[in-house]
Amino acid sequence: MSATADPDDPILDLHVGGKLEVRATVPLRDREDLARVYTPGFTRVAERIARDPAAADRWSIRGNTIAIVTDGSAVSGLGDLGPLAALPVMEGKALLFKEFAGIDAFPLCLGTQDVDAIVDTVAHLEPTFGGIMLEDIAAPRCFEIEDRLRERLSIPVLHDDQHATAVAATAALINAAKAVGKELGELKVVVAGAGAAGTSTARLFMNIGVRRIVACDRQGALHRGRTDLTDVKRWFADHTNPDQETGPLRSVLVGADVFVGFVGRGVLDPEDLRTMADRPVVFALSNPHPEFLPHEVQDVVAILATGRSDLPNQIDCGLCYPGIFRGAFDAGVPSITEEMKVAAARAIAGLVDDEALGRGQIVPDIFDGVAPHVAKAVAEAAVVPGSTTLP
Repeated sequence: MSATADPDDPILDLHVGGKLEVRATVPLRDREDLARVYTPGFTRVAERIARDPAAADRWSIRGNTIAIVTDGSAVSGLGDLGPLAALPVMEGKALLFKEFAGIDAFPLCLGTQDVDAIVDTVAHLEPTFGGIMLEDIAAPRCFEIEDRLRERLSIPVLHDDQHATAVAATAALINAAKAVGKELGELKVVVAGAGAAGTSTARLFMNIGVRRIVACDRQGALHRGRTDLTDVKRWFADHTNPDQETGPLRSVLVGADVFVGFVGRGVLDPEDLRTMADRPVVFALSNPHPEFLPHEVQDVVAILATGRSDLPNQIDCGLCYPGIFRGAFDAGVPSITEEMKVAAARAIAGLVDDEALGRGQIVPDIFDGVAPHVAKAVAEAAVVPGSTTLP
């Protein structure tokens, strides 16, 4: 069935035929070119790689190619839409890789949500790809998939929804603290949502010096006294909430400097934010419907950030993953380290000058040369002795 334009919907019209194509990087003008790039030419390259597998990164697409892998179970805040519906989202991610970091990326939307099948499938694809980005895979399955792939593969693996979200949010927090005149170590941060994004964000906040974080699920604050916690939530109880606060989200929000939401609209009312500390900061990061919109809280909070590109202060993974993988490729490392993530966050934060901070801007625009800046910082952090892999 052929694709046709929809004159009544310009967005659908833009997506007709997809957003990606495969293009040759070498000329094919005559039979001499054919002999070089096809048979017998490619046999020389194949023999060379057979003798030295590491040469594949130079003599093939592998050294600059990412597989974007999803099972369609958590598609961009819309839920379990399945692998076919995930394809346009993965195409968009691939587009950003190419445009901002010069990396070729290809969507792999898998027709299974079985952990073993996903891990085996991706592992079998390692000879083709220089890196793996996991995308829109629901928790807690995403944690096990990433952990097992990192152990099994010798190429960088990054779960975008966890780690790129965390990097972007951490960059925003660094600047938000400056903008409201508070020190990172003095902040009380309340995180609503203990899924993939919430977990990784809390960990990275701690790695830049935030000491007081309270995470909440539907039953309220995560603390050591709760007996209903999953392994991920038990990590929160053991490593955050130093005062072991208990109770519902509204009660632990009192006196907080920062609220980070990953749970969608309705979890709080704008009036609840008035119980926070002076000059509160709110990261309403659920997509496509953030916990709060600017007109709802403009007279309540000092700074509001969301994940939407049509609103100010977009905290978006696109600020991070092109540059992170570019830096990892440039450094030739087999994994993404904690130091590399922190370096990426600080590089992104550093692109916002004092004048912009004074206007309430805490993150740069994705078109402001973010990816090369991040790539340079990540590559430099990657070669620091003693680097550790993602926790």
